[in-house]
Amino acid sequence: MDFIKIAKKAPEYILVVIREHLSNISAHTLGWITIVLLHFASIPTLLAVLLGQSDRLPPVDLMIFVWCALITLFFKALIDRNGLYIATISMGFAAQTLLMGLILFK
Repeated sequence: MDFIKIAKKAPEYILVVIREHLSNISAHTLGWITIVLLHFASIPTLLAVLLGQSDRLPPVDLMIFVWCALITLFFKALIDRNGLYIATISMGFAAQTLLMGLILFK
C-alpha cells in the first residue's frame, strides 16, 4: 500500500526535484561543460588522422572558431580568476597541441 501512495505522488516528487535541484546548476557548471565540449569538438577527427583511419583534418574554419572561443573564455577566466576554467582550458590546449604535433611530425 505504501508503494501505491508513493507512486501516486511520483509526479509531485519529480517536480520538486526539478524545481529545487536542477535549478541550482550554476552558470559556472554550464560554462565548464561548454569548455569541455569545445575541446572535444575536434578530438575524434584528430584521433582518426593520428590512427590512420582518415586522412582528412578538421576544417580550418571550425578550428579557428573553436580556438577563438576558447581563447575568449580563457581571458574571461583570467579576469574572473577562475582557476578551474584556466586549468581546464590550458590542459585542453596542451592536449590539442600535442595531438596536432603528433600528426604533423608523424
